Amino acid sequence: MKKYTAILGLILIVLLFAQCSQQVDFKSGILVEEFIYTEAPYPSCHASTIAETPNGLVAAWFGGEYERHPNVGIWVSRHVDGEWMPSVEVANGVQNDTLRYPTWNPVLFQVPDGDLLLFYKIGPSPSTWWGMMMRSSDSGVSWSDPEKLPEGIIGPVKNKPVLLEDGTLLCPTSTEGDGWRVHFEMTKDWGKTWEKTNAINEPKIYNIIQPSILFHKDGRLQMLCRSRNSVLASAWSDDNGKSWSLVQDSGLPNNNSGTDAVTLKDGRQLVVYNHVKTPIGASKGHRTPLNVAVSEDGKHWEAALVLEDSEISQYSYPAVIQTSDEMVHVVYTWRRERIKHVVIDPAKLKSLPIVYEQWPEN
Repeated sequence: MKKYTAILGLILIVLLFAQCSQQVDFKSGILVEEFIYTEAPYPSCHASTIAETPNGLVAAWFGGEYERHPNVGIWVSRHVDGEWMPSVEVANGVQNDTLRYPTWNPVLFQVPDGDLLLFYKIGPSPSTWWGMMMRSSDSGVSWSDPEKLPEGIIGPVKNKPVLLEDGTLLCPTSTEGDGWRVHFEMTKDWGKTWEKTNAINEPKIYNIIQPSILFHKDGRLQMLCRSRNSVLASAWSDDNGKSWSLVQDSGLPNNNSGTDAVTLKDGRQLVVYNHVKTPIGASKGHRTPLNVAVSEDGKHWEAALVLEDSEISQYSYPAVIQTSDEMVHVVYTWRRERIKHVVIDPAKLKSLPIVYEQWPEN
């Protein structure tokens, strides 16, 4: 009898979720969907980033023959008068006349009343790359000469840094050598001098990289990050990122692919991620669909948007910001062929509590 009761309960949950899903428009709140470019002098792109400058939006990504190819460079496009300008390669991995390495994972950050910073990596692979940065004083029109970051400093590895009240720029980062490890890097002078924390995780327990940072009303920081554990991993800090709690399951799935998150001005947390998990021990999973979830407390999440849902992979590596007009901007990899830009009005999001425990696998 208990068996049949459990089955009946499961059926009711599924039917309830299906009924609620029909009542929620998972495109509600999307104002703009567009490609930053449709033609480029390279076939493949990935790992986009976006920032708001005094003169409009700026986006960057890496593009080339394919990921890890030596001709992969960092490309930048500016949003001017409602249109994305043709992208320009602003950085590459040329070492000398006979040696060139690929570039990786650009990250933009606009200094308040200051320069636009561009962090990126150069090297044969994620386990051997090193950190670089450039500066722009004219909202991405022109750039300084590249600067190599100090030994052991990578800069923000994929997702944007955050500015703390004391003027510290807190950069979420990670390494991929002997196991995946997350740590945090801090600069109080916009990249001239640096400090860093130790790794916050034990890879044998949680294998994690590419964190995002969220702010909470009680003063704590929260990180969300990619993992090899089939879940979006989370940890908390009550000392501005100097130390962190034990890493735990956030309540959302992860398919061993990059995510990004932002704290909205109304206090809600918003995350962009693939709502599918990769079985533990498997390599990279199918990177579709691409979803948005929101939360009041960073622990209980509600489904808000489906940005992409197609059997054709991949839609991945999102970057998300909220601009001064309170709109949310997301850029992400579209099938490794283009970079897509979506504008969302967070006040128009219609969300549905995520009530089930078993995430879909791919």
